Amino acid sequence: MKNLAIIPARGGSKRIPGKNTRDFLGKPIIAYSIELAKNSGLFSEIMVSTDCEKTKLIAENYGAVVPFFRSDENSNDFATLSDVVEEVKTVYQQKGIIYDNICLILPTAPLITMENLIKGYKILLEKKADSVRPLAQFSYPIQRAVRMCDGKISMLNPEYQKSRSQDLEPAYHDAGQFYWMKFEGGLKGNNKFGFVIPDIQVQDIDNQSDWEMTEIKYKLLNKK
Repeated sequence: MKNLAIIPARGGSKRIPGKNTRDFLGKPIIAYSIELAKNSGLFSEIMVSTDCEKTKLIAENYGAVVPFFRSDENSNDFATLSDVVEEVKTVYQQKGIIYDNICLILPTAPLITMENLIKGYKILLEKKADSVRPLAQFSYPIQRAVRMCDGKISMLNPEYQKSRSQDLEPAYHDAGQFYWMKFEGGLKGNNKFGFVIPDIQVQDIDNQSDWEMTEIKYKLLNKK
């Protein structure tokens, strides 16, 4: 099968300026996603969707291609990952280039493991899924969440006030690392699958503390 890796890396980032190309333990953080895709041997092409010349140069230096710059419409804060995928698909289709599957790999996810990337691909094929993504389990039952107004708290779901934590259904959130999908459907399909990965392999990066925690987790996962 022909698989396309898309790494979405626009230039603008308000919370961490230059986030996608910032140095992470010795090399630009986007390099980890590119190298993982290359080393997996799963992809016919690894492309970076960006609107930034600096990102383009770094991506190409690490072996990815940037066949076109992302449109202004998909370079703002409101563009979704699905929008990015559809734009790439449209440009490739106009050139007569079609793939069987796509893997959207985020540029700030150095904790992705080869094992998880391959596992997601196998699930996509075996389950005939529209898309597959890694998930992390919430460490505390979301049914026991509270709201706060002027310091006063109340339960979002009062019916679970007296429920034991171990009796509540586990809940999961997107690990924010990668998304396997069928080329024709992109992220729009409803037949979605997921699989759970350990907490140590998951870290959202929205501020400096997150960045430093990601470095700690990366060192722990790669200490051998």
